Amino acid sequence: MAQEKIRVIVVDDHTLMRAGVIALLASEADHIDIVGEADDGRAAVELVRQLEPDVALIDLRMPVLDGVAATAEIVASRARTRVLILTTYDTDAEIERAVEAGAVGYLLKDTTREQLTEAIRAAARGETVLAPRVAERLVARMRQPAPVVLTAREADVLNAVADGLSNADIGKRLVIGEATVKTHLLRIFAKLDVRDRTHAVVVALEQGLLTRPGRGART
Repeated sequence: MAQEKIRVIVVDDHTLMRAGVIALLASEADHIDIVGEADDGRAAVELVRQLEPDVALIDLRMPVLDGVAATAEIVASRARTRVLILTTYDTDAEIERAVEAGAVGYLLKDTTREQLTEAIRAAARGETVLAPRVAERLVARMRQPAPVVLTAREADVLNAVADGLSNADIGKRLVIGEATVKTHLLRIFAKLDVRDRTHAVVVALEQGLLTRPGRGART
């Protein structure tokens, strides 16, 4: 039994680029059927509504409605169409916007015909497809430690520690119990991944979490 063709629309505001992608996929006519093309995001949304393709191959920066906005509308419409971004832009902001909008893949325009066709097949199956360079950027960002965020009260306690105050003195300054001071310190230690007051102050200074340099924490 012959396998059904994957129905695809190609959306790019550059006529030559759009024609080039279509020509590139012509050799896969037995497996991929280009059922429509458009030159802006609004037209892409309308094509998806009319044709219900399996995959929409969409550029990012286009007139009327950009690729991210078009992707969001397509996903919100609950269409069966999977959106695969094909663009020249690989900045973190562009990638994040496209993924958050619901695109299942993000390819760059220097991709080969083999990579493009395999990506279309994967996208049609609902699989995530990322250009190697894009995947590397996302992995690198995931490996970066999340920034430490202290509450206002934790910052007050830490600044008092930096001023060399004892727990009792911190409690008096902030009008809180000594047990509450200790609780805040434990939370600060956990957030900064330290075990004592001195290292808490050192790390906080390194990360710009202190509003002013202190006289030195008591050990």
